[in-house]
Amino acid sequence: MSGSSATRQLDAIDLRILRALSRDGRLSNSQLAEKVGLSPSPCWQRTRRLEAEGVIKGYSALLDQSRLGAAETVIIEITLERHDDKVLEEFGRAMAAIPEVQEVWLTTGEYDYLLKVAVSGTRGYEEFLRRKLYRVPGIRNARSIFTLRCLKERGSILPLLAEAD
Repeated sequence: MSGSSATRQLDAIDLRILRALSRDGRLSNSQLAEKVGLSPSPCWQRTRRLEAEGVIKGYSALLDQSRLGAAETVIIEITLERHDDKVLEEFGRAMAAIPEVQEVWLTTGEYDYLLKVAVSGTRGYEEFLRRKLYRVPGIRNARSIFTLRCLKERGSILPLLAEAD
């Protein structure tokens, strides 16, 4: 595994565990062990080590946002008025507190941040802007892009790593 945060090289068995869990995070340890060709105890130890090292950051359910009343995804490009630590920290805290904001990316280039926001149509987006985003201090400019549909969601980095199995 390359990169500054890597503590050790992942072996073929680690990669098989990661592939299996990225496809189905609800596998029991015995199911996972069977899929990767280990007995349950060493599989459990390896999985716990991958969690402790931060390679596995957690487990979650993928929710269908349209069934939860927020069918539209909007990408928002944000430019801040200033870039001092206080403004950046306040903006980060504000974004973390807004449930519609699904992701926030600090970027290079013309805009400072990209937001991924889930809303219920244009009216829901207008309400989000007026009642939430425009009340966040320090924003100079916000440009919106409504998405049409998602072609790929939650891809895996594993294909970028050497195929080990």
